[in-house]
Amino acid sequence: MVQVEQVRELKVKYGYTDSKLGQETGYSRQYINQILNGSVAMTPAISARFSSLFPRINEGKNRTAEVRRKTRETDISLDLNIDGTGQWEVNTSIKMLDHLLSQVAQHGRFDLKLSATGDDEHHIAEDIAICLGKAFSMALGEKRGIVRMADSSVPMDDALANVVVDFSGRSYSVLALSFAGNDMAGFGTDLIRHFLESFASEGRLNLHARILHGTNDHHKAEALFKALGRALDAATRIDERISGALPSTKGAL
Repeated sequence: MVQVEQVRELKVKYGYTDSKLGQETGYSRQYINQILNGSVAMTPAISARFSSLFPRINEGKNRTAEVRRKTRETDISLDLNIDGTGQWEVNTSIKMLDHLLSQVAQHGRFDLKLSATGDDEHHIAEDIAICLGKAFSMALGEKRGIVRMADSSVPMDDALANVVVDFSGRSYSVLALSFAGNDMAGFGTDLIRHFLESFASEGRLNLHARILHGTNDHHKAEALFKALGRALDAATRIDERISGALPSTKGAL
C-alpha cells in the first residue's frame, strides 16, 4: 500500500505538483492537499490510485551504470544495463574469466560491456569484481521496488551450484566452494572466491554461494556463475506489487 510519505517524495523527486497528481489520480488539487497534510486518511482505494504512478516511474528509469577504474595495476572499463537482453562483450585478457562473466550476463539477462587489462590475474579479477559490484549498486540506486532477495540452483552435468543474494545494503559473503584443484585453464580457482567476496563487498549485498556436487572444476565454476546470474536477475526485478516502495521494514537499505 502506498504511504503518504511516498506521495510526498513523488513531488520532491519527480516534480509532481498537486495539480499534476490530481490529473493522474482524478482527485481535485484541494483533495490531494488534504491527503498530504493528513486531513484525509490514505485508504486502500486512494492508495490504489496513487500506486499506478510508481510502475511508470520504474519503467522509465534507466538502470544502467558506467564504471571506469584505472590504477597502477589495472585498467577497467565496464558498462552495465540491468534491464538488458543478455548481450555481452567481454574481454578481460583471461579466457576463463571471459567465459564465466558471459554466463552471468547471458543467464542474468544483463547487457555487459567489459574490457580489462592488468599486470596479473589476481589484480584483474579483483578489480573487475569491484567494478561490477559498484555498477550494480549505482544502477539500482535506492533499490525502490526491487524484489531484493532471490536464489538460484543450477546444474551442469556432474556439478550443482546454489547462489542466494540479498541487496540489503550490507556487505557479507558466505562461500562453500569445493574445487578439486587450483588451476582451471590457467585461471586459479581460488580467484573465484576472491572475486565473489570483492563483488559482494563493493555491491553492498549479502551473497551465499555453494557448490553442492561435482567432480569437474570447469563444470562447478560454470554452474556457479550461471546461478549467480539467475539470482541477480531475480533479485533486481521490479515488483509492481510494492509500487516503488523500499523492500524493507526499516524504510532504508
